[in-house]
Order: sequence, then C-alpha cells, then structure tokens
Amino acid sequence: MHPLAVVILTAVLLESGLRLVADVLNLRALEAGVPGELRELVDAAGYERYRAYQHARTGLQWAAEGIHLGALLLVWLAGGLAWLDAALRGLGWSPVPTGLAYIAVLAAGRSLLGLPLALYATFVIEARFGFNRTDGRTFAGDRVKALVLAVLLGGPLLALVLWLFEAAAAHAWWISWMTVTLAMLVVQYVAPTWIMPWFNRFAPLEDRDLERAVREYAGAIDFPVRQVRVMDASRRSAKANAFFTGFGRQRRIVLFDTLVGQLSPEEVLAVVAHEMGHHKLGHIPRSLALGVAQAGLLFYLLNQCIGWEPLFRAFYLEHASVYGGLVLFGVLLAPVNLAAGVAFQALSRRFEFAADRFAVQTTGRGTALASALKALAVSHLAHLTPHPLHVWLNDSHPPLLARVRAIRELPGSA
Repeated sequence: MHPLAVVILTAVLLESGLRLVADVLNLRALEAGVPGELRELVDAAGYERYRAYQHARTGLQWAAEGIHLGALLLVWLAGGLAWLDAALRGLGWSPVPTGLAYIAVLAAGRSLLGLPLALYATFVIEARFGFNRTDGRTFAGDRVKALVLAVLLGGPLLALVLWLFEAAAAHAWWISWMTVTLAMLVVQYVAPTWIMPWFNRFAPLEDRDLERAVREYAGAIDFPVRQVRVMDASRRSAKANAFFTGFGRQRRIVLFDTLVGQLSPEEVLAVVAHEMGHHKLGHIPRSLALGVAQAGLLFYLLNQCIGWEPLFRAFYLEHASVYGGLVLFGVLLAPVNLAAGVAFQALSRRFEFAADRFAVQTTGRGTALASALKALAVSHLAHLTPHPLHVWLNDSHPPLLARVRAIRELPGSA
C-alpha cells in the first residue's frame, strides 16, 4: 500500500472512531435519567420511549456509516475507482462528459446503498415512534424530484467546474469559487418560489389573531415581513419547526402546521421571535460569509489535489484527472473538515443562545420560549442529557437544559 494511502486510511478510521466514541458516550448519558428540572416533561416510564428512540436512531446511523465506510474501502482497495476510470476513458469521450459520468456512477452507487436505510428510517423507526406521515408515493416522489433537481441544477454547475479546471488552470479555483457562490445565492433567492412549492404546499395562516401578533411584533422590531405562511409538514412528519425565506423586504415567515398545532399562540410567537433574532443580530449573513470563505478554502485545496500525483497513486489511479481529483478530495474532506465542522457548530450554538436572549428581551416572554423549547423536545423525543463530546462534534443547537437555564437567568423571563 502506498504510504499516503496509509495516512489517509488512518485519518478516515480515526475520524469514524471518534464519532463512534461520542455516540457510545451519548447513549450512556441516557442512563442518568431525566434531570430534576425537566421531570415535568416526562415520567420514568415515558422516558423509556426517549431511550428507545435514541438507541434506534444511533443504531441506524452506525449501520449507515459502516456500510458506506465498508463500500469505500472495498472500492478503494480493490481498485474499483481505477477500473471505473479505465472503463469510462475507453469510451473516448472528452474530459468533461467522462468526469460527469464518473461522478454520476459513484453518486448513484452511494444513493442506492443509502436507499434501504432511508426506507427503514422512515417506515420502521419513524413510524414506530409515531413520527412518520409519509406514504410510499410521497417518499418515491421526493426522491425523484431531488434527482431531477440534482441533474438540472447540480449537473450544469459540476460540468462548469470541471471545464474551468480543465481550461483555466491556475485561475480555475477562484473562478469556480465565485461561480458556485453566485449559484448558491441565486438558489437561496429562487428556492422559496420555484423549488420549495414543488415539495410542499404553503397556505395562509388561518389563525388571524396569531398572524396579527406576528406582524405587530415584526413591525415593533423593524423586521419586514411580506407573508406569513403555513407549510404542510404533517404530510411527511409529526415533527415541528419554523424558518424564514427571502431577502430584504421580501421575507416570508414559514410555520410548520405541526408547530401551530403543538404550541400555544404565545409559544409560537416566542419561536418566531427567536428566528427573527437570528436575522436582526446578523447571524444569517455572518454564517453565509463564513460558508463562502470555507468554500473558497476548499476550492483552493482542491486545486492542490488535482495535480498531486501521489494522491492518485494512493487510490491506484494511473491517470491524474480533474474529476478524479474531485472524488479523491471528497474522501479526504471528512477527516480534514472535522475541525471546521466543530468550529461552525460551536458558533451556531452561540448564535442560538443569542437568539434566545433577543426573543426574551424583545417579547418579555421567557417563560413562553422555555415552554416552547420543552414542548418541542418532548414531541421530537430529543436527547435531554446529551454527552458534551457528542454536542461538541455534532450539535448546532445547545442542549435543552442549557438553554432553559440561560433563559431563566435573563431579565424579562417571567
């Protein structure tokens, strides 16, 4: 085995091992039971359902990671990447079509591996615990629509990136970076109007008093809102959420119908205030700017990998290529991206605390926000006492108990 291959394999296994340790510790944390401050949410008998759900989800996650890691090692060590490259090169196509076919075959293989797991997650685990509302037709339709979007949007963008690296040489990385960034911004702008309605229906909020309260609050904090809509999330899941779409004065507040059904109007308003807090405090543009910067760094590193012969030798590829470098860079990305992911998660948790503070300070209803967070944790069967290592590695939101304690300490939390 090539020395670089040993280094890469060790890094991949260490990253997987670290996540496995975090998951084991997270499951063991369930044995502590419900903290006294949260015993109002669930009794000892009901807590067994929380434990069973977390064990089921973690077990499925382990199966998914094991299958994908095993497939990677099999394809890698058996020379599958080189065989596919040779087979496609034998067709005599130019580099861009060859690269598109190469990446498409690998992506299709990964999707097919994950399909049974997705079916089991949706129709067994989520159904067993009362979350699944998806039927077979909706599940299949979502998959087909996602594939169509990937082909129509991702295909041309990938082709452009491959062509740029073939044609623009040293300048390709930053031109690709700017192109992908522009595409991301355009998609964010058009998604609410053209893409999201393809998957869900959006209707006016029937509770006029709640809509009036939301608009009055938005006006009080100078937050422009064009529409307040309810999304039919219950077609797929019983879980609840809320989010914003749009830019400038074209913002739309979207509430899951499950959120409106599970929470009181006062709690819904507190959740909306939290989401508005992210915008008013500048979390959205800051996160976007960091994401753009990270993408730039990744394209720069990709540029270094594409012409690095030892990397291709480590994966038994005889011919260096742009598409091959892109695929191999994807293998390297998981362990390399670990540090960046941890940093982004930590920043996201800080943003969540800040948005909670904003909501309490501008509404004076900390109790409503705390009760909303508790209700959502109960309805989602969330882990009430996650292990710190698991939070550090994976969680974009702080643990429920930490958020509730922070809210109680704020002025106006009554």
